[in-house]
Amino acid sequence: MTNADELKDKGVELYKQYDFEAAAKAFEQAKDAYLEAGQKGAAAEMLVNIGLVHRSLDEGQQAIDVMQEALATFQETQDALRTAQTLGNLGGVYAKINDKEQAYNCYRQAADIFEELGEKQMYGETLVAMSALQVKDRKIMEGASTYEAALDNMDELNASQRVIKGLLGIRNRVLGGGQSSDTASSDEPSEKPNE
Repeated sequence: MTNADELKDKGVELYKQYDFEAAAKAFEQAKDAYLEAGQKGAAAEMLVNIGLVHRSLDEGQQAIDVMQEALATFQETQDALRTAQTLGNLGGVYAKINDKEQAYNCYRQAADIFEELGEKQMYGETLVAMSALQVKDRKIMEGASTYEAALDNMDELNASQRVIKGLLGIRNRVLGGGQSSDTASSDEPSEKPNE
Protein backbone atom coordinates (compact mmCIF):
# COMPACT_ATOMS: atom_id res chain seq x y z
CA MET A 1 0.00 0.00 0.00
CA THR A 2 1.40 3.38 -1.00
CA ASN A 3 1.46 6.52 1.10
CA ALA A 4 -1.26 7.95 -1.18
CA ASP A 5 -3.48 4.93 -0.50
CA GLU A 6 -2.93 5.29 3.24
CA LEU A 7 -3.86 8.97 3.06
CA LYS A 8 -6.99 8.14 1.06
CA ASP A 9 -8.00 5.45 3.59
CA LYS A 10 -7.40 7.91 6.41
CA GLY A 11 -9.62 10.45 4.63
CA VAL A 12 -12.39 7.88 4.18
CA GLU A 13 -12.27 6.98 7.89
CA LEU A 14 -12.33 10.65 8.91
CA TYR A 15 -15.26 11.26 6.54
CA LYS A 16 -17.19 8.36 8.10
CA GLN A 17 -16.53 9.95 11.51
CA TYR A 18 -17.93 13.28 10.23
CA ASP A 19 -14.55 14.98 10.69
CA PHE A 20 -14.95 16.67 7.33
CA GLU A 21 -12.15 19.23 7.52
CA ALA A 22 -9.59 16.60 8.50
CA ALA A 23 -10.95 14.31 5.78
CA ALA A 24 -10.54 17.05 3.17
CA LYS A 25 -6.95 17.61 4.27
CA ALA A 26 -6.17 13.87 3.98
CA PHE A 27 -7.83 13.69 0.54
CA GLU A 28 -5.84 16.74 -0.59
CA GLN A 29 -2.60 15.12 0.57
CA ALA A 30 -3.59 11.86 -1.15
CA LYS A 31 -4.35 13.78 -4.35
CA ASP A 32 -0.90 15.38 -4.30
CA ALA A 33 0.77 12.02 -3.62
CA TYR A 34 -1.16 10.37 -6.48
CA LEU A 35 -0.16 13.18 -8.84
CA GLU A 36 3.45 12.81 -7.78
CA ALA A 37 3.20 9.08 -8.59
CA GLY A 38 1.67 9.88 -12.01
CA GLN A 39 -1.75 8.48 -11.10
CA LYS A 40 -3.96 11.16 -12.60
CA GLY A 41 -7.18 9.14 -12.29
CA ALA A 42 -6.67 8.37 -8.60
CA ALA A 43 -5.85 12.04 -7.99
CA ALA A 44 -9.12 13.03 -9.69
CA GLU A 45 -10.99 10.56 -7.45
CA MET A 46 -9.66 12.50 -4.48
CA LEU A 47 -11.16 15.66 -6.00
CA VAL A 48 -14.54 13.92 -6.02
CA ASN A 49 -14.02 12.98 -2.37
CA ILE A 50 -13.11 16.59 -1.55
CA GLY A 51 -16.29 17.61 -3.37
CA LEU A 52 -18.31 15.24 -1.17
CA VAL A 53 -16.77 16.89 1.88
CA HIS A 54 -17.85 20.31 0.55
CA ARG A 55 -21.34 18.90 -0.09
CA SER A 56 -21.52 17.64 3.50
CA LEU A 57 -20.51 21.10 4.72
CA ASP A 58 -23.23 22.74 2.56
CA GLU A 59 -20.59 24.34 0.34
CA GLY A 60 -22.35 23.59 -2.92
CA GLN A 61 -20.35 25.74 -5.32
CA GLN A 62 -17.01 24.47 -3.99
CA ALA A 63 -18.28 20.90 -4.38
CA ILE A 64 -19.34 21.59 -7.96
CA ASP A 65 -16.03 23.24 -8.83
CA VAL A 66 -13.81 20.37 -7.67
CA MET A 67 -16.12 17.70 -9.06
CA GLN A 68 -16.18 19.48 -12.44
CA GLU A 69 -12.38 19.42 -12.41
CA ALA A 70 -12.43 15.67 -11.71
CA LEU A 71 -15.10 15.15 -14.39
CA ALA A 72 -12.92 16.88 -16.97
CA THR A 73 -10.05 14.52 -16.13
CA PHE A 74 -12.22 11.41 -16.43
CA GLN A 75 -13.71 12.60 -19.73
CA GLU A 76 -10.27 13.47 -21.08
CA THR A 77 -8.95 10.00 -20.20
CA GLN A 78 -12.17 8.40 -21.51
CA ASP A 79 -12.84 6.72 -18.17
CA ALA A 80 -16.57 6.09 -18.62
CA LEU A 81 -17.20 4.46 -15.23
CA ARG A 82 -15.61 7.25 -13.20
CA THR A 83 -17.27 9.82 -15.46
CA ALA A 84 -20.67 8.33 -14.61
CA GLN A 85 -19.87 8.12 -10.90
CA THR A 86 -18.81 11.76 -10.86
CA LEU A 87 -21.93 12.81 -12.78
CA GLY A 88 -24.05 10.96 -10.22
CA ASN A 89 -22.29 12.75 -7.37
CA LEU A 90 -22.69 16.08 -9.16
CA GLY A 91 -26.40 15.32 -9.49
CA GLY A 92 -26.53 14.92 -5.72
CA VAL A 93 -24.83 18.27 -5.19
CA TYR A 94 -27.15 20.04 -7.64
CA ALA A 95 -30.16 18.40 -5.96
CA LYS A 96 -28.96 19.58 -2.57
CA ILE A 97 -28.64 23.20 -3.76
CA ASN A 98 -32.07 22.86 -5.46
CA ASP A 99 -30.82 23.21 -9.04
CA LYS A 100 -33.24 20.55 -10.28
CA GLU A 101 -32.50 20.99 -13.98
CA GLN A 102 -28.77 20.37 -13.53
CA ALA A 103 -29.48 17.52 -11.09
CA TYR A 104 -31.75 15.75 -13.58
CA ASN A 105 -29.24 16.33 -16.36
CA CYS A 106 -26.37 14.83 -14.36
CA TYR A 107 -28.43 11.88 -13.12
CA ARG A 108 -29.71 11.12 -16.62
CA GLN A 109 -26.20 11.21 -18.12
CA ALA A 110 -24.85 9.03 -15.30
CA ALA A 111 -27.72 6.52 -15.66
CA ASP A 112 -27.23 6.30 -19.42
CA ILE A 113 -23.51 5.59 -19.03
CA PHE A 114 -24.06 3.02 -16.27
CA GLU A 115 -26.68 1.27 -18.41
CA GLU A 116 -24.36 1.29 -21.42
CA LEU A 117 -21.57 -0.21 -19.28
CA GLY A 118 -23.89 -2.90 -17.90
CA GLU A 119 -23.47 -1.55 -14.34
CA LYS A 120 -26.98 -2.52 -13.23
CA GLN A 121 -26.53 -1.78 -9.52
CA MET A 122 -25.09 1.70 -10.15
CA TYR A 123 -27.74 2.32 -12.80
CA GLY A 124 -30.44 1.38 -10.28
CA GLU A 125 -28.90 3.50 -7.53
CA THR A 126 -28.82 6.48 -9.88
CA LEU A 127 -32.47 5.90 -10.71
CA VAL A 128 -33.28 5.82 -6.98
CA ALA A 129 -31.67 9.27 -6.62
CA MET A 130 -33.55 10.56 -9.64
CA SER A 131 -36.78 9.15 -8.22
CA ALA A 132 -36.24 10.99 -4.93
CA LEU A 133 -35.76 14.22 -6.85
CA GLN A 134 -38.91 13.61 -8.91
CA VAL A 135 -40.97 12.99 -5.77
CA LYS A 136 -39.51 16.11 -4.14
CA ASP A 137 -40.45 17.96 -7.34
CA ARG A 138 -44.06 16.66 -6.87
CA LYS A 139 -43.82 14.36 -9.89
CA ILE A 140 -45.14 11.49 -7.76
CA MET A 141 -46.19 9.02 -10.47
CA GLU A 142 -43.04 9.61 -12.49
CA GLY A 143 -40.96 9.18 -9.34
CA ALA A 144 -42.76 5.95 -8.44
CA SER A 145 -42.22 4.57 -11.93
CA THR A 146 -38.56 5.51 -11.85
CA TYR A 147 -38.17 3.91 -8.42
CA GLU A 148 -39.79 0.72 -9.66
CA ALA A 149 -37.36 0.59 -12.59
CA ALA A 150 -34.49 1.16 -10.17
CA LEU A 151 -35.50 -1.81 -8.04
CA ASP A 152 -35.75 -3.98 -11.16
CA ASN A 153 -32.08 -3.25 -11.86
CA MET A 154 -30.62 -3.59 -8.39
CA ASP A 155 -29.42 -6.87 -6.92
CA GLU A 156 -28.43 -5.37 -3.57
CA LEU A 157 -31.55 -3.97 -1.91
CA ASN A 158 -31.95 -2.66 1.61
CA ALA A 159 -34.80 -3.99 3.77
CA SER A 160 -37.38 -1.37 2.79
CA GLN A 161 -36.50 -1.73 -0.90
CA ARG A 162 -37.03 -5.52 -0.66
CA VAL A 163 -40.46 -4.95 0.92
CA ILE A 164 -41.45 -2.42 -1.75
CA LYS A 165 -40.24 -4.71 -4.54
CA GLY A 166 -42.29 -7.56 -3.04
CA LEU A 167 -45.39 -5.37 -2.87
CA LEU A 168 -44.86 -4.27 -6.48
CA GLY A 169 -44.64 -7.91 -7.50
CA ILE A 170 -47.93 -8.66 -5.77
CA ARG A 171 -49.54 -5.62 -7.40
CA ASN A 172 -48.31 -6.70 -10.82
CA ARG A 173 -49.63 -10.26 -10.37
CA VAL A 174 -53.02 -8.98 -9.18
CA LEU A 175 -53.28 -6.51 -12.03
CA GLY A 176 -52.13 -9.15 -14.52
CA GLY A 177 -48.92 -7.34 -15.34
CA GLY A 178 -45.60 -9.02 -15.63
CA GLN A 179 -42.49 -7.24 -14.56
CA SER A 180 -42.24 -3.68 -13.40
CA SER A 181 -41.60 -0.87 -15.81
CA ASP A 182 -38.29 -0.12 -17.44
CA THR A 183 -38.01 3.55 -16.49
CA ALA A 184 -35.15 5.11 -14.56
CA SER A 185 -34.73 6.55 -11.01
CA SER A 186 -32.13 7.02 -8.28
CA ASP A 187 -31.46 8.08 -4.71
CA GLU A 188 -28.02 9.40 -3.97
CA PRO A 189 -25.47 7.45 -5.98
CA SER A 190 -22.14 6.89 -4.43
CA GLU A 191 -22.62 9.51 -1.75
CA LYS A 192 -19.52 8.29 0.00
CA PRO A 193 -15.86 8.83 -0.71
CA ASN A 194 -14.23 6.54 -3.23
CA GLU A 195 -12.56 3.74 -1.33
